[in-house]
Amino acid sequence: MSQLPVLIIGGTGKTGARVGALLQAQGVATRPVSRSTSVPFDWNDPQTWPAALDGVSSAYVTYQPDLAVEGSTEAITELSRLARENGLQRLVLLSGRGEPGAQRAEAALQASGVPWTIVRASWFNQNFSEGYLLDGVKAGEVALPAGAVLEPFIDADDIADVVVAALNDARHAGKLYEVTGPRALTFAQAVAEISTAAGRPIGYRQISPEAFTAGMRPLVPEEIIALMDELFTVVLDGRNSSLADGVEQALGRPARDFADYARRTAATGVWRA
Repeated sequence: MSQLPVLIIGGTGKTGARVGALLQAQGVATRPVSRSTSVPFDWNDPQTWPAALDGVSSAYVTYQPDLAVEGSTEAITELSRLARENGLQRLVLLSGRGEPGAQRAEAALQASGVPWTIVRASWFNQNFSEGYLLDGVKAGEVALPAGAVLEPFIDADDIADVVVAALNDARHAGKLYEVTGPRALTFAQAVAEISTAAGRPIGYRQISPEAFTAGMRPLVPEEIIALMDELFTVVLDGRNSSLADGVEQALGRPARDFADYARRTAATGVWRA
């Protein structure tokens, strides 16, 4: 592998931080970037992109806030053009299952002429421990506009393992890995497993989409509210309930189970009230 660093766009995110740690443990130099790093990268400011892409071998790309939002396809098209001009050996893109906007961005990358790998993921386990659902878990109740629809939650550690394999090995070029966990759960079932692992009552309550967005409005920007509303009311309609074997395809081992994630995370104490 080239001695030039690997660019990690979103280097402090759930998967970006894990990818960076794995690569560094292998002795691979990295350049994690975000709006606040010494070499900044801001998806809303394309003038920051060339410096971030200068002098790197390849890149792991996570788009903020999500590839489902308007403008993501154009951004991935332009980033890919810069990557091609800079001679990057690989772009590995994190994408989302069942999102039409994300699939348009994937197509833009595939048409770019840069060697690519796409990791199309289901909902992260770690949203319950490192994201917007943590406060509800700690408070003893998770309230979401999600009913009996099954979701095969994926562990962010599995995503990171697949990404690092794709960055390290040219055999993953041109592959689209759809990654899920080995079991599909409703949100209520997932919360019940967290409750068991944490050893205390944690409930789940289904609420209306209107109540959900109203509760978010004082806390987050309107574009994030619109994104979350789409993910819960459009994408979470059963289209993604089936299991996929992308982890096994890429790594030759099964994906981690949600119950293992729950036990491991409960042991850290992050879910204590």
